[in-house]
Amino acid sequence: MEALLREGRLPSASVTAVLFTCAGQRVDIVTAFGRAGATTIASDVDRLAPALYHADRKALVPRVDDPGYVAALAALVAEHDVRLVVPLTDLDQEILSEHRSELAPALVLAPAPEICRTMGDKYLAHAFFVERGIDSPRTWLPGDVPADARYPLLVKVREGFGSRHIYRADDEEQLAFFLRYTTVDSMVQELCLGEEFSIDVFCDLDGRCLNAIPRTMIQSKGGESIKGMSIRDAELVEHGARVAEAIGIVGPANVQCFREPDGALPVTDVNPRFGGGFPLPLAAGSRYPELALALARGERPEPRLGDYRAGVVMTRFFSDLCLVGDGVLRPVEAKDA
Repeated sequence: MEALLREGRLPSASVTAVLFTCAGQRVDIVTAFGRAGATTIASDVDRLAPALYHADRKALVPRVDDPGYVAALAALVAEHDVRLVVPLTDLDQEILSEHRSELAPALVLAPAPEICRTMGDKYLAHAFFVERGIDSPRTWLPGDVPADARYPLLVKVREGFGSRHIYRADDEEQLAFFLRYTTVDSMVQELCLGEEFSIDVFCDLDGRCLNAIPRTMIQSKGGESIKGMSIRDAELVEHGARVAEAIGIVGPANVQCFREPDGALPVTDVNPRFGGGFPLPLAAGSRYPELALALARGERPEPRLGDYRAGVVMTRFFSDLCLVGDGVLRPVEAKDA
């Protein structure tokens, strides 16, 4: 078995039940785990969440801020003999990390609560990066912007996702305007001048980076990658692995950085979950679902940094799912026509 793991080939094993929380539209992730051999259970508060209908089992649960949320998930773990819990958004990641003992014996695929909390606050994340020697753009709280700040500057929400509440200020007048205009707790950050990259990483339970796959950001929409390409770039692979291990990532994460004209690689964001561009590293050979299942089985796969296919291009599109049913919805079948 050790030889297989060193080669990056994971041995077959009994089916592992996986619970996906806040499943939403992440059909890509749920179905990828199914193809990897898992029994998939998708949960969401919204009965129209598409991912529910692409899983082997589905469950409606309370909102993440409901006192009974964790108990509802624990009941699903017991009912389906779940061995792996995968949060798919930032909404409940810290909650599940804090309550992982209540979801045992399932493994919660998330880093420590304080890491989830810090990465969720972009200003705290910036301070964290600087403290650990990770390059990051100069960033300030609104009242601390120095006179020598280099414009353009970005007014960015501290906590949020989907590139909401981000405004570009080209001078002091615009900065003052957007700081008055924004309705959310914000920070100010220097605009990076180079090319942006995303690095999809996966770490084991000890925080070792097992792989890091860099990709270009050809086009993004609403903060999510729409078009991109996996690239062979040893510097970005090493950078992604170093950042992930310095932070203490467990499981998946997406590292967003720029390559500046002077060669620096400032990190602007780290999301400790599967990224929106998940289909691209999957197609490039990441085998991240298989690695996650191996961790749930108690195995310890060896790192295989750089083991992926470069030149894989992703271009995404809208899809749809039509449902019928009296009370209980199900996908439309030919017999319904």
